Amino acid sequence: MGKSSEICIMVIFGGSGDLARRKLVPALYNLMKRDTILDGFTILGISRSPLSDEEYRERLRSALEESGTPPEISMWLRFSAGIHYLSADYHSADTYERIKAKLAEHDAGRGATGNRLYYLAAAPSDYEGIIRNLGNSGLARGEGGAGWARVIIEKPFGQNLDSAIALNRVVAEQFQEEHVYRIDHYLGKETVQNLLVFRFANGIFEPLWNRQYVDSIQITAAEDIGVGTRASYYEQAGALRDMIQNHVLQLLTLVAMEPPPDFTAKSVRDEKIKVLRSIRPIAHGEVAAASVRGQYGRGFISGKPVPAYREEKGVSPDSKTETYVAIRFLIENWRWAGVPFYVRTGKNLAKHVTEISIQFRRTPHWIFRQSAFAGLGANVLSLRIQPDEGIGLKFFAKEPGQSMHIQPVVMNFGYRDSFGFPIASAYERLLLDCFRGDPTLFNRADSVETAWALVQPFLDVWAEYPARNIPCYDSGAWGPREADELLERENRSWCVL
Repeated sequence: MGKSSEICIMVIFGGSGDLARRKLVPALYNLMKRDTILDGFTILGISRSPLSDEEYRERLRSALEESGTPPEISMWLRFSAGIHYLSADYHSADTYERIKAKLAEHDAGRGATGNRLYYLAAAPSDYEGIIRNLGNSGLARGEGGAGWARVIIEKPFGQNLDSAIALNRVVAEQFQEEHVYRIDHYLGKETVQNLLVFRFANGIFEPLWNRQYVDSIQITAAEDIGVGTRASYYEQAGALRDMIQNHVLQLLTLVAMEPPPDFTAKSVRDEKIKVLRSIRPIAHGEVAAASVRGQYGRGFISGKPVPAYREEKGVSPDSKTETYVAIRFLIENWRWAGVPFYVRTGKNLAKHVTEISIQFRRTPHWIFRQSAFAGLGANVLSLRIQPDEGIGLKFFAKEPGQSMHIQPVVMNFGYRDSFGFPIASAYERLLLDCFRGDPTLFNRADSVETAWALVQPFLDVWAEYPARNIPCYDSGAWGPREADELLERENRSWCVL
């Protein structure tokens, strides 16, 4: 994974929250365990909860145990020596003077030389105030000009196009764009990064990666769980904001982008924004024909009964929030003209899987008429993002025997089977990239705004629909029937290998 060559202090706003405990601290612990960050690395957690340093360390140690990576005693002592806590109000100017004093103290004790990494793991409504205060207090610049100051901003980056533009404006007033890391943890997953290697380092598939050979592309991001304890967030977000605007559209750009001249941050991100700008905007009057939304009803997951979305704790009984979205996009450029990109995401679906399926065109003439197989299938190249990272290729083969029986078979490549060591988490990779100053896998301001512009018509139109018009689907199914019809109109169907 490489190594960070500089010591820094990481200030986590929302340091006692769920994201810090479940994702950030386990990732940071593993990075130190692998010797990819230096011993002087320091965490300063900031939240409103009244905690001492020792109480905070104990909470994080318990979180590591719950995450499945119980800390080794010697490694925990090494890691926890750099963990500190400050109980504070994010919106008080005095807080940032106290932060400044703490940073100076830890600089002297840990040798961080003025390098700062601010992580916004607080509520999105706090982002603007935190960023303004960092700027007004001088904390948005490296201490004394010798160090650097970077900020990682969690999703959601805005709630709609207007709020995203406004937040970008505030960020730009306090930080240079090269120091802003808008994080999308999907982009840190091994298979997502390998997609670029698969496309641009192998001569066998790139000549086929275009409208002449590809019939359609599907992106599925399915969860087999409901909203759980996140109902208050999800009621405000919904599946479109939570998944499509960021994760799914980012995967789409990596599938569809042109080869960059090199693997630098600017080159890769330039090609990604070209894809987003090439997606045909969907007018308000076209939303109903190009998309489907739904809400999960009662059903069974892993053989156990589960409630409907509107029966979940914290959800309005007449909620209009979508837990499922399917959309048909078209990219209007030379490579992809006429190739539909179908994307879907949902909760309480039949399977937990994130997968990109490239469906190739069928053979122009089926000569095996005598075969029991009707020849209606197509070759599919599947890139599995999670949970079993790998690549599968579906092709057709003859069954052994005298008769011409043809069946689809899948040739599989799995990361764990092939490389034999655990795959680093997405947050490990992305945090290390930020320490090293590499923004390749992070979203740029123009990318965020363009993605919001693409989904804004859906938000506008759906806000006008009565709640009774939202299709319901059984928990444990693959979504509402209308999502199947979205593809059936063009003689296609959803596919997960």
